[in-house]
Amino acid sequence: MKAIRIHEDGGPEVLRYEDVPDAVAGPGEVLVGLRAAGLNHLDVWVRKGLPSVPKPRILGADGAGTVAALGDGVSGFEIGDRVVINPGIPHDGRITVIGEHTDGTCCELKAIPAGQLHALDDSLSFEEGAAFPLVFETAYRMLVTKASVREGEWALIWGIGGGVALAAFEICRALGVRAIVTSSSPEKLARARELGADLAVSHAEDDVVAAVKEATGGRGADVVVETVGEATWERSLAAAATEARIVVCGATSGHSPPARLYRLWWKQLVVYGSTMGMPSDFEAAYDLVRTGRARVHVDSVFPLAEAAKAHERLESGAHFGKVVLRIPA
Repeated sequence: MKAIRIHEDGGPEVLRYEDVPDAVAGPGEVLVGLRAAGLNHLDVWVRKGLPSVPKPRILGADGAGTVAALGDGVSGFEIGDRVVINPGIPHDGRITVIGEHTDGTCCELKAIPAGQLHALDDSLSFEEGAAFPLVFETAYRMLVTKASVREGEWALIWGIGGGVALAAFEICRALGVRAIVTSSSPEKLARARELGADLAVSHAEDDVVAAVKEATGGRGADVVVETVGEATWERSLAAAATEARIVVCGATSGHSPPARLYRLWWKQLVVYGSTMGMPSDFEAAYDLVRTGRARVHVDSVFPLAEAAKAHERLESGAHFGKVVLRIPA
């Protein structure tokens, strides 16, 4: 079968489109003929060696396709069923992520534990099915499971256009939470307004904290979705309301911002760390997607063989929605 593998850490040039042995379904596994694989920033970190993983490694956490074969002891699936993968495998209180801790989904065939597969709703294309799992699962756990966001509250979401930010925005919209989104791109801000953002602010040119305070009648945001780190942390604390919840799942601009501890006790803030999600988070997020309450945004689709170009698109920051690889049947 064909796959995208890395044999060394580096830039998009280290991605190899090559022949590898066909995957085989073991006991309790389903062999999936993948038709699409979604890219995440996780793939970029793994490719760069952050963390460095054993090589060679097939990249990719998200995927959708059809059932090609059943391993021993598997029931509930038929050959040809359309399926989507939950990329987070829980064990011992932790989550193993497909593509980070194991070979991934950027390939033609992948053996997946049967419990990680769900029927792909007829309303969703393979590309859409591969675009939502990791980011929606992550955002749902941040907003709902951790922060217990409620209808009518205000959420501040940095960097609209990225996968987790867009998923968080869609979950807010579905649950009746008012969303303030930011970007340095006027085009992305305009798109967010068209999609229903309550406020879209340039974090490069505008005073985000002042805009949040004005929109919320001086109170501030009830929930802050923090994925950026050093570049936004001080403003996240300043924009948060008294007794707000700040949920952190990443720090793309740096992981050691000034703590500003006085804001934590003065405002009585709660800071949650959150990583991926449990099966219940995936199922709840998927329910929002398949019922149409939350939309899946696909930015662009590349053939599997052009994975390097897809990575370049993702790293450019120009995307609005998910970058997806199409895999021939």
